[in-house]
Amino acid sequence: MTDIKSLDLSEIENLITEMGEPKFRATQIFKWLHLGVDSFDEMTDISLKLRERLKESCYIASLKIVRRLISRIDGTVKYLYELRDGETIESVLMKYEHGYSLCISTQVGCRMGCGFCATGLGGLVRDLTPSEMLAQITTAQKDQNVRISNVVMMGMGEPLDNFEASVKFLQLVSHPKGLNIGLRHISLSTSGVVTGIEKLSDYGFPITLSVSLHSPFDNIRTDMMPVNKKWNIDALLSACKTYQKKTTRRISFEYALIEGKNDTKECAEELAHKLKGIMCHINLIPVNPVKENDNRSPDKNKILKFKNWLTDLGLNATVRRTLGADINASCGQLRRREGGKSSDS
Repeated sequence: MTDIKSLDLSEIENLITEMGEPKFRATQIFKWLHLGVDSFDEMTDISLKLRERLKESCYIASLKIVRRLISRIDGTVKYLYELRDGETIESVLMKYEHGYSLCISTQVGCRMGCGFCATGLGGLVRDLTPSEMLAQITTAQKDQNVRISNVVMMGMGEPLDNFEASVKFLQLVSHPKGLNIGLRHISLSTSGVVTGIEKLSDYGFPITLSVSLHSPFDNIRTDMMPVNKKWNIDALLSACKTYQKKTTRRISFEYALIEGKNDTKECAEELAHKLKGIMCHINLIPVNPVKENDNRSPDKNKILKFKNWLTDLGLNATVRRTLGADINASCGQLRRREGGKSSDS
């Protein structure tokens, strides 16, 4: 069976013409898929005969909402979705002044093993398809009756470890006949997969690349992020410089502040030294507590002090606004609590 929602318009045109149908049918089908229909029967301007043929050879990737948590503080919505095979993933819908933003997952689990992250505790189960990434958006839009204008590929998984599917998703989600979400409104977060950053730079997508840095010192970063054993900080920043040269886009560096580990003045000074010459923004993130480790966020005064050290050193740094604090809105925690697969699958 063909995963039709993972096909681009030209691929659907090939599929349709092989069935003896005119090309314009492909555009109709493509639009329906990106509206978020779960069944070919919902494609009311397509002939019954064609719908039946599509049912015989294709399927539409759709998601079941297993749990929906809504923050009483700010209205942030956290979803636990069930996939076709019973595995579960998470997405988080956030409302800002500029519109709605959805943080999506790109894998079931993650192989990166970052010490502060709940997602990686169970390892990687499998990659998501482009259609399963798209379905997170279309399902949330239908559920909340809103239009999502911004996407953050920062949920469960490492997008550059699922490179081909992530690239296909970017091409599909920005298509003018589909969801038409501009690439400048999409952020892709990586733990520092250098080969992936290098390959991504060749596409020239005007997305925001968010790099999880978290320390300017290799020994600290390796302890936090095993990926640093393969690609150390110098290798990572070299790839970032190349990426920036090719794309001319500012890079966002994610920096999860952990009490007593990476929140010192020495860290701030070394960070300013390492990032010299890179057009960037530092996104300071008070670390989310995970019960499997003892990482704790510094208090508000220490966070502000660290930010001021960076700005005094000439860096552009802000503290990320916390949304959905009462529903554990960071990804991985809900799936882990539910046991990975849906209990009724």
